[in-house]
Order: sequence, then C-alpha cells, then structure tokens
Amino acid sequence: MGAFCIQIIEANPHLRSLLGWHLQQAGYWVHQSADLHQAREVFLHRQPTLVILDSELPDGNGIEFCRWLQQQQQSLILMLSARSTETDIVEGLRAGADDYLTKPFGMQEFLARVEALTRRSKSATPPASLDYGDLKIDLVHRRVRFKGDLVDLTPQEFSLLYVLAQAGGLPLSRSELLRRAWPDAIDNPRTVDTHVLSLRKKIETDPRQPSLIQTVRNVGYRFNLESLTSIATPTDYPQHRKSLARPSTRMMVGERGRG
Repeated sequence: MGAFCIQIIEANPHLRSLLGWHLQQAGYWVHQSADLHQAREVFLHRQPTLVILDSELPDGNGIEFCRWLQQQQQSLILMLSARSTETDIVEGLRAGADDYLTKPFGMQEFLARVEALTRRSKSATPPASLDYGDLKIDLVHRRVRFKGDLVDLTPQEFSLLYVLAQAGGLPLSRSELLRRAWPDAIDNPRTVDTHVLSLRKKIETDPRQPSLIQTVRNVGYRFNLESLTSIATPTDYPQHRKSLARPSTRMMVGERGRG
C-alpha cells in the first residue's frame, strides 16, 4: 500500500481501541484485530507496513504468529507484552520482533517507538489524504471535500467521518464509534446518532434517504463506499510527517487486563 498502514493485534478491547485512536490522530491508516484468526485475514488482505502484536492472544501464542509474520518478509513488528524478563524479551526479538515494549507503558513512549520503526521503512510516511473518488479527506488540514465542494465539519464530525470511512464498509457499533472517534470516554450512544444526523445533513444528497452513512439495524452504522464514484487509493505526501507526541499525555497504558 502507498499509505503507511498499521495493524493492531491486541486482545484487550479497550487498549486496542485506545492505541488505534492515537495512531489515527497521528495520521496513520489503522486496522484492528482481536485474535489470530482475524489477524491473519486482515494481514493478508491489507498488507500492513507495521504490525503491533500482543504476545498473548485468546486463540494462540503471539510469539508463533510473530515467526509467521517474519516469514512474510514485508512488515515491521512491534511486540507488546506483560512479560518483562530478559528471557521473554530475547525470545520475542529472536522470533522476529523489531522492537519489544512491556506493559504497562506510557502513550508517548509507544508513539515514539512507532515513529522510530516507521523511519526504518523507505515508504514509512503517514497518509496525508484519503481519496474515495467523490469524497476526499485531507488529514493534514482536517478538511473534507465532497464532489469538489468543501464541507464545513466540526472537529468531532471530522473524526467520526474518518473512522467510518476507514472501516472500509464494515459496520461499526455505537460503542465502537464512541471508543474510536471520541477522545474522551462517553457512555451515551445517542451522542453518535446526533453526530451522524449532522454529518448526513452535510454530505448526503438527500439526508432523509442517506446513501453514504447507512444505518445497520441492531448494529450501528457503516460507510457505503460503493456509492462513491471513481474510488481511488489513499494519497501520500512524502514530505509531510506529523508529530506523534500528544501534549500532556502521561497515562500508563496496558496496566489493566494485561494481554
């Protein structure tokens, strides 16, 4: 892929969503997997440049999967693990991991490790824009154009649209959208409905009969990529690199529900 694509394979859903959100805010193209079965399919389909891999997964050993990834000879690997002995770290590195980060860890350290790994790849540049034909999302200036017209979105509307579009047409539940598109914890799923309604008024030809942001009964919402014409691939601007550090982030990540 032209854009820098990162796959997160992490058993803890809260940690997985948190890491994904920060990477998305840094401008990366992110795909998330909860177990090895799903991870293998996503990897073969998306061909990520960097894989962030939990060492312990519900359906298998992350170390063994790391060895399989190394055989593909195309992705960098950052292993996350609650195991912190020298023996454990050496085992992970010898299995093919390019870096090893023990839980719990700070978010700024995590982002710095990702940035260091991205420098190892000549194609390691975050996507500067996403082009879906009629819909163009500028990640540098956080602007959206639909059918050539600039769409005036609030920061939250932009984040919601980005997460929906990045899902590639897969339906996302309201709770998942809250975790991935909102920077703060929110318990009210109706917040999503309100913002979806606002988005539809701005990018749908007929908001009363939406074709882009579709409601999936008993699930949530999906972005209908098929309704867009001349769908293109994400666009890179090699000269652009965003700062990965998020000011005043001092949390320790991975302390609960270690994987």
